[in-house]
Amino acid sequence: MMKNKKNWAVPAVLLSMLSVQGGASIAKYLFPILGPAGTGTLRIGLAGILLAAVNRPQVHKFTRANWLFALAYGVSICFMNLLFYYGIRRIPLGLGVTVEFIGPLGLALLTSRKASDFLWALLAGAGIVLIVPWRGGSVDPVGLLFVFLAGLLWAAYIVIGGKITARMKSSDAVTTGMCIAFLFILPFGIFSGDLDALDLKLLLIGLGVGVFSNALPFSLDLFALKQVPAKTFSVLQSLQPAFGALSGLVFLGEILSVRQWIAILCVILASTGATMCSAPRKITSQPE
Repeated sequence: MMKNKKNWAVPAVLLSMLSVQGGASIAKYLFPILGPAGTGTLRIGLAGILLAAVNRPQVHKFTRANWLFALAYGVSICFMNLLFYYGIRRIPLGLGVTVEFIGPLGLALLTSRKASDFLWALLAGAGIVLIVPWRGGSVDPVGLLFVFLAGLLWAAYIVIGGKITARMKSSDAVTTGMCIAFLFILPFGIFSGDLDALDLKLLLIGLGVGVFSNALPFSLDLFALKQVPAKTFSVLQSLQPAFGALSGLVFLGEILSVRQWIAILCVILASTGATMCSAPRKITSQPE
């Protein structure tokens, strides 16, 4: 049974990436009306409410350590999303996701123990070097900074997610973390004034964003993190730029240059190579 679950880990990560980038594309339609803070608050809040209604976490059984991990997990979700939204308001989605990947890439480098892992991570790094417009141009440097900081929080999210799944049920972890994230992002949504324009139509769109950008992918991520090491998960995430670029192209009409597509190919090759060369991890019993 555990072996069968491990076979589903990689498809779960791929579906998670497809879902979150599709949700980000939908969210960008909301930016002109609700802004990044309003969109992020709506997305995380609705996702938290939905997850709480479905999963009904038994919070009364949480230990102090459970609450501390859930707090760290929720804070990382909150500010990872908020900074990323502020970033992709200024720069194309595909570029933003690629720069954000510096976080998981750095995590893969820090946790590598084999020469092959280091080489694959360097290949992904070469892709990032190619995609960033070092000579300036029309790309907003503040947007690049926001998505870079979001990438650091992405790495933290991966590490904390791997630890929290060893201590509590995945459904309890993602639900509690999302609700905590909502508490932290709510003041940004209120004091920015972004939520003033909220109506029923935007609420329904926000529900879709919440499901595709948070509820579904974060649940899939925690499922995958129970089955594969954080290092393997991190390098798998290098496919995010491709999903982001394709979502930006299909849904938003954001066209990247040939050089930027070559960069994305580099990170795809790095992800594939690292996944194929990774040694299987012994699976231990975890809470379901």
